[in-house]
Amino acid sequence: MTARRALVAGVSGQDGQLLVRLLQDKGYEVAGFGRADSLRYRPSLRENLRGVQLFYGDLAESVSIAGALEEFRPDELYNLASQSAPAVSWERAVETGEITGLGAQRVYESVRRIHPQCRVYQASSSEMFGAVTTSPQDEDTPFHPLNPYAVAKVYAHQMAAVYRRSYGMYIACGILFNHESPLREMRFLTQKVALGAACAKLGIAESAVLNEEGEPLVRDGKVALGNLDAARDWGYAGDYVDAMWRMLQAPQATDYVIGTGELRTVRQLCEAAYSHVGLAWQDYIVSDPRFVRLSETGPTVADAGKARRELGWHPTRPFATFIADMVDHHLERLSRTTASR
Repeated sequence: MTARRALVAGVSGQDGQLLVRLLQDKGYEVAGFGRADSLRYRPSLRENLRGVQLFYGDLAESVSIAGALEEFRPDELYNLASQSAPAVSWERAVETGEITGLGAQRVYESVRRIHPQCRVYQASSSEMFGAVTTSPQDEDTPFHPLNPYAVAKVYAHQMAAVYRRSYGMYIACGILFNHESPLREMRFLTQKVALGAACAKLGIAESAVLNEEGEPLVRDGKVALGNLDAARDWGYAGDYVDAMWRMLQAPQATDYVIGTGELRTVRQLCEAAYSHVGLAWQDYIVSDPRFVRLSETGPTVADAGKARRELGWHPTRPFATFIADMVDHHLERLSRTTASR
């Protein structure tokens, strides 16, 4: 029996790497699509993408994604590619719209013209809900985006529905809430807090990793964050890529909200990370107005009832467990680095 084929766009990110593992475990032949500079020079990434055929390109133009579709002919395409940091999207608003919004439409159009029987997963985002008026949020909650990233995601999400309705294409959208793992990029809040906790445990007063201002993320033993009262629905990324796969196995394409349904503040995030190493977070975290968002989203919390009913999906890993995993990842890495000096 011929193995099913899956093409993962945005394969270098956290979700892409975790999705590759899941698909390979299920017997898929997997190809990845991404920028050459993101894929070629990271040894850890090469290890995680072992056995994956790589196509180099950019969603800013259609030729490269079309070429990958022509050559690989996937049964499933997962579009995870985007400029994915809401805070950064203010500085790179036009690029965010080009890649995150129009880039998704280029994927749909390429599939329509080249390989229309391919099933497509589009990574939507809870950021689309923005200035929420009702809670929790489900598939019918109106969107009120508050940053360029969220606006671009709304465009991609709505165009998926247009292509679904107009051309009969199979495009499923996952409205995913925040999801984390040790593979999360360092610009995300959870990784900053996890690194800070690991440095505090090891007595590292200044980190090599820099923050958005070009300063050490950990300086004088402390981590500067924005609004400590901001609240999010955080889940484990491995559970969320499982949801992506389940969506493309359903008889009909539709939209699904994916999240835990549990709301936690940044303070609670800090408490989970620092308590894992036996420390009081208040001694190591400071609030800095420079890192407060221009427009604060939320509080956003998921109602994933539809996914539970129709996909049999549910979160499996508790909040404290995956935050501890992230802290332990940094502890191991920093201890190894220190020992090698």
